[in-house]
Amino acid sequence: MKLLLISNSTNPGEPYLGWPQTFISDFARRHGVKKVLFIPYAGVNLSLESLQASYDIYESRVAAVFKELGMEIYSIHRADDPVDAVFKAECIAVGGGNTFHLVHCMHKTGIMKAIRSRVGQGIPYMGWSAGANVACPTLRTTNDMPIIEPESFNCMGLVPFQINPHYLDANPVGHGGETRQQRIEEFLAINREIKVLGLREASLLEVDGDKMILKGLRPLRMFAFGHEPTEIEQGTDLSYLL
Repeated sequence: MKLLLISNSTNPGEPYLGWPQTFISDFARRHGVKKVLFIPYAGVNLSLESLQASYDIYESRVAAVFKELGMEIYSIHRADDPVDAVFKAECIAVGGGNTFHLVHCMHKTGIMKAIRSRVGQGIPYMGWSAGANVACPTLRTTNDMPIIEPESFNCMGLVPFQINPHYLDANPVGHGGETRQQRIEEFLAINREIKVLGLREASLLEVDGDKMILKGLRPLRMFAFGHEPTEIEQGTDLSYLL
């Protein structure tokens, strides 16, 4: 498989998809990507009159960035047959937003299984935030509010571990609830056999066949039941997790 699993799209004070552009461009160049099927279903903008309008704007925003990188974007929400669009795609990119809504739509349209099949056949896959979540076995390590109930929490299982995007170490001043680490430890108490990777912002995982490398600007924190969290530095080969 060829995967680029990105924690977040944008750092404070930077343009949209600013920090990962170099990695996206390099990934596309090495795999010969020119045209990308975009999945906008995580984009839920309450200021707009419809989800269709939200998807239109999301598509335009991503298309502008990808055009600068030499790629053409076309969004699946314009396809008459979403599954057929997936099977004709040469590359797939899944945008961030609300993971529950994304998973709901992916199950409803049938593209969850279709994308898993195509990526298993070798087409490149990029996803940021929610788009990284759905590459995991389940959505249950997302940070998002369950604004809609999907058919299932099951996702594509392209990797055998869970990702927690936007992982934060700090407990905000005045916050009396659980920290991110405590939330992940709750997950591990019930799901003891699976590891969770706390993917900090400005970091990503790149998979190429049986090799996986942590790239970007920050280390990640790996959680496993019964063990203290482990800090993993940039550039580390994490192929053993596959």
